[in-house]
Amino acid sequence: MAIKNKKDYRRFRIKKRIRKTVNGTSERPRMSVFRSNKEIYVQLVDDFKGETIMSSSSRDASIIDKKVPKIEKAKLVGKLIAEKAIEAGITSVVFDRNGYLFHGRVKALADAAKEAGLKI
Repeated sequence: MAIKNKKDYRRFRIKKRIRKTVNGTSERPRMSVFRSNKEIYVQLVDDFKGETIMSSSSRDASIIDKKVPKIEKAKLVGKLIAEKAIEAGITSVVFDRNGYLFHGRVKALADAAKEAGLKI
């Protein structure tokens, strides 16, 4: 894998270190977060089967129309994924911050998912 710059390489190393211990199952999937400059994406992943159970992002139809700051969008995404998961019978997840600091949008998404009833 070709890493473009030092910042990406640093996040890649942190991501690999986290993934050594964080694994998702079908009962307790891994909640993986990806943060771009404009959007935020989250997936619930079953690592044993190697498949994504469900996903949500700030590009979803219910969120994209709202003109709110990025942290507020992250909160909406966290609430939406928690509602989808609880509806599907998933009450507990393992949080994978994907090499990002647990701060700002990543923290807002996790806190909103917790408030909506998901155990992290």
